[in-house]
Amino acid sequence: GRSGSKIQSTPTKAGGDRYIPNRSTMQMEMANFLLTKENDPAEESPTKKEQQKAWAVNLNGFDIEEAKILRLSGKPQNAPEGYQNNLKVLYSQKMTPGSSRKNGRYIPSMPDRILDAPEIRNDYYLNLIDWSSQNFLAVALDNSVYLWNHTSGEIIQLLQMEHPDDYVSSVSWIKEGNYLAVGTSNAEVQLWDIQQQKRLRNMTSHSSRVGSLSWNSYILSSGARTGHIHHHDVRVAEHHVATLAGHTQEVCGLKWSLDGRYLASGGNDNLVNIWPCTQGDSGDFAPVQTFTQHQGAVKAVAWCPWQSNVLATGGGTSDRHIRIWNVCSGTCLSAVDAHSQVCSILWSTNYKEFISGHGFAQNQLVIWKYPTMAKVTELRGHTARVLNLTMSPDGATVASAAADETLRLWRCFEMDPIKKKEKEKANSAKSSIIHQGIR
Repeated sequence: GRSGSKIQSTPTKAGGDRYIPNRSTMQMEMANFLLTKENDPAEESPTKKEQQKAWAVNLNGFDIEEAKILRLSGKPQNAPEGYQNNLKVLYSQKMTPGSSRKNGRYIPSMPDRILDAPEIRNDYYLNLIDWSSQNFLAVALDNSVYLWNHTSGEIIQLLQMEHPDDYVSSVSWIKEGNYLAVGTSNAEVQLWDIQQQKRLRNMTSHSSRVGSLSWNSYILSSGARTGHIHHHDVRVAEHHVATLAGHTQEVCGLKWSLDGRYLASGGNDNLVNIWPCTQGDSGDFAPVQTFTQHQGAVKAVAWCPWQSNVLATGGGTSDRHIRIWNVCSGTCLSAVDAHSQVCSILWSTNYKEFISGHGFAQNQLVIWKYPTMAKVTELRGHTARVLNLTMSPDGATVASAAADETLRLWRCFEMDPIKKKEKEKANSAKSSIIHQGIR
């Protein structure tokens, strides 16, 4: 060739440009065995497989099947027991199929209906709405009480105070829904028959306005601005049967427990008292528990429908906390900061939840999970503070009255149709057992 051209020669450096494996470190016999074994018909006998596995472990120190990195035929290998793949979240996460995805229930964010409530008193301490078991919503608007029939939509003016300076300060339905108790600013407790639309009696025992009422069978309890609670036996002429003196300021929250064992009262003195249904040995009523943790007026008091000794309470502007109590042990089960004035609490009868009504700054309703106290959702729409909440007899709708002079109906506890049928079936079966005659 031409002078100056490079003559190719075998490189003298060790290693060269070709990879030649060191055969001494290879398991050639094992590789050959594995290659030929792929073509063999599969052994069906489980005992044979177990034997082969034992021999492989004894001879090689490992299981032949586990030694394979790639399998070109047969079933894919299962991961060893206890193996965790840290990449699974990134690369193996599957979307849950729509059919098996558990849907959270739909809660409409808008009210089902908005009703006008002109001249409703913007007073935190009053209890101005209540929904009866016969589906009548009673609303106190200044010196009048109106009934709204939820079924027909009919509105009835039940009463108007005789003196223009007097006003209605509280309303409460008896359990059966045929009588309405009305508390007034001139210290009266009136009893009205709804069928006749007539006043049955006028009970005078208080010396100041009656801002809270609660029924326990034929006993009507009323809380006044003086801090006193009176029990009225509505069957007898001498109606005033007891006085409970445990508050130094206005009683604004009052609720009998569903089993009738305890009466919970909340006052402007920041106290919550739990009263027994019967008087003590001395002939006087004394609270079995007094809770002092709230730092503001306690208007919101509500008994849990499925745990008879559990009570929820909510504090006013200077407190803003919702607390859950066990009234038997006197312990606070949980407390949550609601970040705003709490005016009312209602427990759901359809779900393990409760709803609270609030004032400044959001004027919202909040649904809470129980017992986790996790916030489910917030319902907004009122432009001024919520004053009262009440619930429909079927437990599906909550009515909120606010200082913006509106009543809003929220279908926030609507039951699943299948569950609803099951519940109705269970209730009808229960009632038929109760009404069976004893022969």
